[in-house]
Amino acid sequence: MAETEVLVFGSAIIDFISYTTRLPKAGETLHGHRFQTGYGGKGANQCVAAARQGSRTALVAKLGADTFGSDYLRHLREEHVNVNHVEQLAEQTTGVAQIAVSDGGENNIIIVVGANNRLSSCDVSSAEALFQEAKVLVCQLETPVEATLTALRTFRGVSIVNAAPAMTDTPPELLQLASIFCVNESEAALMTQMPDICNVEQAEDAVGKLIAAGANTVIITLGKLGAVFGSADSKGVCQHVAAPRVAPEKVVDTTGAGDAFIGALAHHLARHPKGKLEEHIAAACAVASQSVQLPGTQSSFPRA
Repeated sequence: MAETEVLVFGSAIIDFISYTTRLPKAGETLHGHRFQTGYGGKGANQCVAAARQGSRTALVAKLGADTFGSDYLRHLREEHVNVNHVEQLAEQTTGVAQIAVSDGGENNIIIVVGANNRLSSCDVSSAEALFQEAKVLVCQLETPVEATLTALRTFRGVSIVNAAPAMTDTPPELLQLASIFCVNESEAALMTQMPDICNVEQAEDAVGKLIAAGANTVIITLGKLGAVFGSADSKGVCQHVAAPRVAPEKVVDTTGAGDAFIGALAHHLARHPKGKLEEHIAAACAVASQSVQLPGTQSSFPRA
């Protein structure tokens, strides 16, 4: 069997998606006009996104020993993901997310992680062969942080930490261990205690703050504005990578765009290790821009 290119250590969650004219206000009940279920969780999303771009992928994750978990396992196999280290746990529920999506493409999400909370440092040891052979490791923050830190300490290749959901008190080691630390504008604002990040200049300021806190390379994604990145090797110097323009009327659902970006970034880093980071980011922005034009999370990810 060919060696794994992209290894993802993270979450797998079933999405319950309600489509409505606008997002509800606090305490408000709205009628939606469509409902669907989907496969989500940032770990599995990013793994499938990389697989659809052509990478040989593997996922280390936990599911419940329920119908949702069995369906998810079958789905991952159909997406050609190595699931040898995706375990279904008795007396645990598969993680779920309740997602509301407005007609304008905005969303809000409530997550109950379930079995994902059982991902542990022992799972890193169990998947030792994958950690030794993979070229790129991808982690997020929907599973226990200590397990993620163990994964990062163990891995010797290029590692990406997508720090989502964001933490107000991010462990310094998380920043220091990741080759690439990637967050969106709202996550970056929370982590750097900035009121808002609404433009490229503010994102550049946040990149500097995260590097000062110990990060090696930082990418901040800015939706339709693309992304900004910088590294500790060139402090004070940031680059902006524009995203392809998508007409507003073509934006259907932004839910999975960030995960499409991370998966595509991991794929390009694994396949083109000598390429420039701005080229990898531009390719990832292009994939994310395609994803917002289709509904759902994994269902919106393009195939190469």
